[in-house]
Amino acid sequence: MIRAESISKQFKLYRSPADRLKEIVTGKKYHTDFQALNDISFVVKDGETLGIVGQNGAGKSTLLKILTGVLLPDSGTISIDGKITGLLELGTGFNAEMTGIENIYMNGTLLGMSRDEIERKRDVILDFAELGEFIHEQLKTYSSGMIMRLAFAVAIHADPKCFVVDEALSVGDAYFQQKCMRKIVEFKNSGGSIIFVSHDMNAVKTLCDSAVLLEKGTVLESGKPTDIADIYLGMILKKAHSGSFEVEINKQRETRETDVDTVSFDAKQLVSTGDVEVVSFRMMDSANRRITHITSENNVRIEYKIKALRPVEDPHYGIAVKNSLGVSVFETNTYCMKIKTHPLKAGETVTVAFVFMCDLSPGDYAVCIGVANKGYDTGSFKEYPLILHDAAILKVIVNEKQIMYGGVYNMNPDVFINDIRAISYRGVSPLPR
Repeated sequence: MIRAESISKQFKLYRSPADRLKEIVTGKKYHTDFQALNDISFVVKDGETLGIVGQNGAGKSTLLKILTGVLLPDSGTISIDGKITGLLELGTGFNAEMTGIENIYMNGTLLGMSRDEIERKRDVILDFAELGEFIHEQLKTYSSGMIMRLAFAVAIHADPKCFVVDEALSVGDAYFQQKCMRKIVEFKNSGGSIIFVSHDMNAVKTLCDSAVLLEKGTVLESGKPTDIADIYLGMILKKAHSGSFEVEINKQRETRETDVDTVSFDAKQLVSTGDVEVVSFRMMDSANRRITHITSENNVRIEYKIKALRPVEDPHYGIAVKNSLGVSVFETNTYCMKIKTHPLKAGETVTVAFVFMCDLSPGDYAVCIGVANKGYDTGSFKEYPLILHDAAILKVIVNEKQIMYGGVYNMNPDVFINDIRAISYRGVSPLPR
């Protein structure tokens, strides 16, 4: 278990080294105070994963350095039931002039491993890192991805009770990232605690049990990863927004409505400029009947009506479907679909309908809708007048007539088997002989 109580950290910022010297000599103040962290508290139980998210400069890296002992807090206490290791900024705890092998011994010692323990785990670490003959080369010859491989391999095999993962993991290649994620999940399932820092909201939603949103060194929000990710997304959209009207972010309440004509905004996670409003929202089957659930492999119609409260020059309409973890399984909009739309005058309404085959595996899926303005490049927009998270929950039921499958959706594969005994296939033609 990790318990952080009222952690605060302040730094002195000097314009130049000379100012630091002048302050020592004269006793006058030549620095400005920067409050990196202010009264941060949280608890991570055994087997739980806490996600820490926030924009650059929010205090994430400072907090991790305090947790791992690289920095000391000015005030507050940290209680850790066991050893904590992690993957922080690349190169932390390594010597660029030493070889990979030498750095294993040095970094392992810094993480609290004895020499005998390092000797026992040396081959396992080497096998996991997969650096080959480069392990005998100096670290200064390594790429950032190679350094990450070595750092992760040592840290995860130091038998920690808590593992800290920063954005350093993102520099690895796709294969090794997947390998690391499998190891992290294995560590969590064995009862280890994890503190995970990332800008990848899908990873936060998938891995974390709870999340904390930092902003300017303080805890802005804490709670479910899906809710925190939606608020964080709203902050990013607000920052990217260059329109005339301010973006407002409303917090989500626990109540949910799944079959309503008139959408109640106070029951949803809403990001809005006030340019448009949702008048109605419906989910229907192929017979235009209102639904809250659908059998997989059947058509679904998602329909919503938008009213413009102010003129919208180049409106585009979007939809997203998310699984129970809040991970998007599909999302698109009329701009990305190359569909021409027409400007909206103040007071005008427009009804938008997305119709698609619901080839999803059984489960609950959140349907999200949005309106954007002035598209450019590869699906970016100048303005985001409205995003409505979790407008409804669509329950998908198993289709007994279809194949059994795992994953998110049915890819309906054709199968061709060509051997000396028989040719069996599901499709239009067998493999060529």
